[in-house]
Amino acid sequence: MAEVMEVLSSDPDIEVIGTASDPFVAAERLREEVPDVITLDIEMPRMDGLTFLQKIMSQHPIPVVICSSLSEAGAQSTLRALEYGAVDIITKPRIGSKKFLEESRITLCQAVKAAAGARVCVLVSSRIAQPKLTADAILSPATHAMAETTEKVIAIGASTGGTEALKSVLEALPADTPGIVIVQHMPEMFTRSFANRLDGLCSITVKEAESNDTILRGRALIAPGNHHMLLKRSGARYYVDIKEGPLVCRHRPSVDVLFRSAARYAGQNAVGVILTGMGDDGARGLLEMKHAGAMTIAQDEATCVVFGMPNEAIKRNAVDRVLPLNAVAGAMLDYAR
Repeated sequence: MAEVMEVLSSDPDIEVIGTASDPFVAAERLREEVPDVITLDIEMPRMDGLTFLQKIMSQHPIPVVICSSLSEAGAQSTLRALEYGAVDIITKPRIGSKKFLEESRITLCQAVKAAAGARVCVLVSSRIAQPKLTADAILSPATHAMAETTEKVIAIGASTGGTEALKSVLEALPADTPGIVIVQHMPEMFTRSFANRLDGLCSITVKEAESNDTILRGRALIAPGNHHMLLKRSGARYYVDIKEGPLVCRHRPSVDVLFRSAARYAGQNAVGVILTGMGDDGARGLLEMKHAGAMTIAQDEATCVVFGMPNEAIKRNAVDRVLPLNAVAGAMLDYAR
């Protein structure tokens, strides 16, 4: 974690008050001084990071940012940490180009600052997922709607605290829900595991998006980490385009990129939803969606882990309705129908 300490110490707004080689040393230091945020590695000597995280959350909840190596093998454990109460995932800084190191610094410092103002909570699933319907059960109505080019598309953006918020929203949706496109700020490798995890919990299908994936009823596409995702349209068919490119609003993928493309290609057929997260990513794009005739929804302050992104959208008058998290899924469906 020396690289993490070095990066954090370079930010004048962040003070590193201590480091620990293992959870037992960390526990001793926590008795002396309690930090605003803890960065935690999943793989540690003497006690694994997940066990230590559970102990922190049960004894003295503190915002925790998980620092993980970039590997698919460790993604499942890292995602479990979010269920246990961690507020964000970042990848450990690695030696690379000057541009890569600068982007890593921005991402890491942004995550820690967001965590400092986060509400520490563990969201509980609203229900048990029912068995999925077959494709035959939903194809007919969708085909007719697409022929008239009135099929709705739901675009969702989220950041800090968003993984559990998305889980709560998607679990509440029926299998014939209009197609969904999602940007969740998350590193590459983790988005595929996150999508697979949601796919096993939800009535709808959830997958990591690939270029040219068609947006279909009963399916949610999640932007792959480290890539932007755009909504596109060819005739009556909506699909996604996956692109590289610079950070937008300090993020890649960026919610603004998705929302602005939804405004352009879906217009009044779109529903825009902005969930918990730090910063202003998505606020401008949501305003463009509203101006294009889309219905727009923001998560309310009381249920957000961090109220930054929804609040910025509200201040720009980009939001039609501000709702608690447990009301978002129902409102999405009402408008999409």
